[in-house]
Amino acid sequence: MINLSEKFKSHRILLGSASPRRKQLLTDLEIPFEVLQFSVEESYPANLKRESVALYLASLKAAAGKNFIQDNDLLITADTIVWLDPEVLNKPADAAEAKRMLYRLSGKTHEVITGVSISDVKKSSSFYAVTEVTFKSLLEEEIDWYISKYKPFDKAGSYGIQEWIGQIGIEKINGSYTNVVGLPLSDLYAELKRF
Repeated sequence: MINLSEKFKSHRILLGSASPRRKQLLTDLEIPFEVLQFSVEESYPANLKRESVALYLASLKAAAGKNFIQDNDLLITADTIVWLDPEVLNKPADAAEAKRMLYRLSGKTHEVITGVSISDVKKSSSFYAVTEVTFKSLLEEEIDWYISKYKPFDKAGSYGIQEWIGQIGIEKINGSYTNVVGLPLSDLYAELKRF
C-alpha cells in the first residue's frame, strides 16, 4: 500500500465539495483533507452527452476552486450525473419531479457517471467512472414513502444508493459502488498515486 498521507505530507488536500457523502468517502480513504466550499453554477452546453457532462462540470468546479488555492494545495472536485439515455437526470426541483424521475428509473438500467478533477496551481488531471445501476420495478407507495421520508432533492436522479430506496430497489450494479455514492474511490486512489 502507498501511504498517500506520506506522499502528500507537504501538500494541503482540499475537497471542493459541500457534499457530506463525498466528505465521508474521502475520509474513508484515510487522507487528511479540508473542505473548500465555493459556489458554481452547474450548467453545461446542451450538446454534451454522458461522461462529457460530468467531466465538464468537474472541470468547471476545479477552475472556480483554483481562485482559492495556494502553491502547496491539491484540489479535488467532482460531479456525479445520472444518465438515462438520451438525457441527464439532474437533481429534482420538487417532490413531483423526484417521483417522475424514479418512475423513469423503475425497472430499467441507467448509468451513474462521476467526473473527477485533481489540480494544483500548475497542472490538472481529470478522469471519469461509469457504473450501471439496475432498479427493480418500484411500487408507487414505495416511491412516495421514500420521497416523503428522505427528501432526495440534493441527489442526481432523485435517489441515494446508500438509502432505503437503494437497499430495497436496486437489483444489481455493474461497477464501482462508491462512484454511485459520489466519488469513485478506487480510481481516485490510483489517480492520486500518479499525480
